[in-house]
Parts: sequence; C-alpha cells; structure tokens
Amino acid sequence: MAIFGPTGIGKTAVAVALAGLLRERGEDPVAVSADALQVYRGLEALTGAATADERAQLEHRLIGFVPISERFSVGDYAQLAHAEIDGLLGEGRRPIVVGGTGLYLRAALANLSFERPAPGESSELWSEETRHPTLLCGLVMERTELYERIEERVDAIVAAGAEAQARAADAGGASRTSRKALGFQELLEGDIHGLKRRTRNYARRQLTWMRKMPGVLTIDVTGRTPSCVADEIAAALP
Repeated sequence: MAIFGPTGIGKTAVAVALAGLLRERGEDPVAVSADALQVYRGLEALTGAATADERAQLEHRLIGFVPISERFSVGDYAQLAHAEIDGLLGEGRRPIVVGGTGLYLRAALANLSFERPAPGESSELWSEETRHPTLLCGLVMERTELYERIEERVDAIVAAGAEAQARAADAGGASRTSRKALGFQELLEGDIHGLKRRTRNYARRQLTWMRKMPGVLTIDVTGRTPSCVADEIAAALP
C-alpha cells in the first residue's frame, strides 16, 4: 500500500499509527520512503525525514543513505525501491510506501520508462498497472489548516537545525540534485518567509500530482488524528 499527500499533512504520523494496527493483525510493516531528497544523508531536518522516535516505531527504508556530494536520479531510486518492495513482500512483510514526491511514488509502484523519448514521442511516466496490487491513499486537508501546518513545519525544521544542515552541505560540496531540497537556497540566504511561500506552492503542485493519479482513495484528514485516519485506511485494506 502507499500513502501520498502534500508536505506538512502528516503522512509519517499516519504511517506510524497504521503500522500499530497492522501489527495487531499479525503483520510486519516497513515504510519505504518515496521522497526525492530524503535519500540524502545530512539533510534529515531540512527534508522532514522520519525522526529517530518515528523510526523506532516503524522501520524506514531509503532515507539518509546517499552522500550529499553525489547526484541521484529517479531512475536510481526506482531500482532501489523495486528491490526493497520485492524483498519485503518475499519475506512476508507489508511495505508501506510513504512520500510526497509524485514521480518517485510512481517510480516505486510501477514500471516506468526513464529513457529520453525520441522527437515526437511522449515519455511513459505513469502506468495504471502497478507492479503489485496497491491501495493508494491520498491525504488532503482544508487549505487554511494545511497552510497553518506548513508554517508550523517550517518553524520546526528551522528549530531542528535545518539551516545548519544546509550550510554544512553547501560547504561540503553538495551536488546539483541535493541542492534541489526544498528550502536549501532560502536557508542559505536566511529567507524563512520565502521558504514558507515556496513550501505552500510546492504543496499545491503535490495535490495536482495526486489528482492525476488513477485509483486514489482520497482521505480528508482535516481535524482528524493520525489514529483516526489509520483506522480508515486499515478498514480499506484487503
């Protein structure tokens, strides 16, 4: 199964709550991250990766393993995500793909073509056929509350040391792809208001991605706890 939604909506908290319900059923869940920048080691606060406490409650894969100086592509990610998911299923475990990067979510769930298309041809960046049967849950929220959460999220990552991480990465030769982390440049410039504005814009694009995905179970999480949302997802699982 997979959980997708805009930044700040609480995807990780829902996944952790869901994992508890799945264990009560006798399952062994593992989260597989579908985020373009959480792969980088040293940007955990900036990218909002699962905290140590959250990882203690639910094992997370594909977080913080790529050196900051290396380039990393969605094609690289697809190979790793497929291997992780296939391996977990082979072990009888339940992968929960969690992320907010639409293309990475698609890459984790489907067989996509990352070849540059010939002139006049379109690129196949989505297939309605997923590699394994997948319940795709898309989290949405009333816009005002989502923006309030984004404000709180930015304040929280700054308090957690995101600016220091960005400066250390910059000094350490951060690659072109790692510099694409949301807020990297704004934090180098000390532009917190700009970071909040850019994050709101990014959340709108994430919601646009979700509307394009076929077969999404849309769940409105406005005013609801992660446990309540997890109950709804668990009830929809086969």
